[in-house]
Amino acid sequence: MARTSGNSFRIIGIDPGSRITGYGIIDVTGSEFQFVCCGVVKSTASHKFPQRLKELFDGIHLVVSEYKPECAAVEDIFFAKNPQSALKLGQARGAVIMALVTNQLLVDEFTAKQVKQAVAGYGQASKAQVQHMVRVLLGLTSSPSEDASDALAVAICMANHLGGILSPDKL
Repeated sequence: MARTSGNSFRIIGIDPGSRITGYGIIDVTGSEFQFVCCGVVKSTASHKFPQRLKELFDGIHLVVSEYKPECAAVEDIFFAKNPQSALKLGQARGAVIMALVTNQLLVDEFTAKQVKQAVAGYGQASKAQVQHMVRVLLGLTSSPSEDASDALAVAICMANHLGGILSPDKL
């Protein structure tokens, strides 16, 4: 795995959605996290669904090309209100994952419960608690949008997961 510098590595976290997909990028050095950027990729509601999937693919591809993370984490589907929503979310996740693997990134998936546990210490934490902990852990002066904050939480979860795997004695 390539390194950003020394023992530091860059992670992109993704909170997929068929209309809005959040992304968050952090650099990790040891147990320290440094905020790089975050934002959202929006698909155009008036476009047909296949075109919207391409917009998500292109948007994430562009972010990866610009910031060059070494690995990626995507939030897994945990529930959907109806089967049609679940199918669309699954297709959006597929478009996003393809954008990541097209850039030769290692992609891992985490459930919302795993992400909440890693960031807030409690698998049933509220969105507000997760947003607050993302701010605290990354030393941010304000909260990013909900989708971007969720994506940063996914990146932090990946960093915690990789902590034992990428310890200095294993590099």
